[in-house]
Amino acid sequence: MNSAMSQPKRLYQQIACSLQQRILKGEFKLGDRLPPERDIAEEMRVSRSVVREAIIMLEIRGLVEVRKGSGVYLIGIPHQESQTAHTATPRASSDIGPFELLQARQVVESEIAAVAARHITKSDIQRLRDALNTERQRLESGAGDYDSDELFHLIIAEASQNSILADIANDLWLRRHQSSMWRQLHSRITNQDYRQAWLLDHERILVALQKRSPEAARKAMWEHLENVKQVLFKLSDVDDPKFDGYLFP
Repeated sequence: MNSAMSQPKRLYQQIACSLQQRILKGEFKLGDRLPPERDIAEEMRVSRSVVREAIIMLEIRGLVEVRKGSGVYLIGIPHQESQTAHTATPRASSDIGPFELLQARQVVESEIAAVAARHITKSDIQRLRDALNTERQRLESGAGDYDSDELFHLIIAEASQNSILADIANDLWLRRHQSSMWRQLHSRITNQDYRQAWLLDHERILVALQKRSPEAARKAMWEHLENVKQVLFKLSDVDDPKFDGYLFP
């Protein structure tokens, strides 16, 4: 049996497939507005972040459209034979929901920061300061890239002096770069104000590392990645009255 075929679906993929089946059964018609995200989450007994990842997946497939101030609408009907084909390809099976990835990073990178606090060197501290200065300059210039953000996190992983932990951190970032769902989530963000708050988070992490406090470093990293999750979740909440379409057309 093909290994990709036998690979279990991620939870958001299961929810997306369930919604596709409901579409195929005629529960939703072209032009219909899908139920609110909260209702789908309660009905399927999953978190709203999982439902949102499922919606992003359906949007990438061209089945739904998110309309500013209105909701999620059905714009395409999946073919029965494509129901399995879409989720069976290695690319589809290996993609990761952005909130799932952030949760994993929160668990892993918080512990990496704690380890780094015990082993960090003066050279590592200087590299982190340089990365923060670059990040600050990029924000002031209006640059929209995340290179300096990534560099900051990877330097911390290297400062752990554990090559396996550094490889794990690199792999998590590589998965982000390769994820079409992550690109979909980020591609239409026009407001960059939140990145200033993330810079302040980075500064707090650096202070904790300079103090060589594992507990403080772990806490600062955990809170930073929690802030990232909450900001992205808020910006992509189509059911929120204040939703302005940052992430969607």
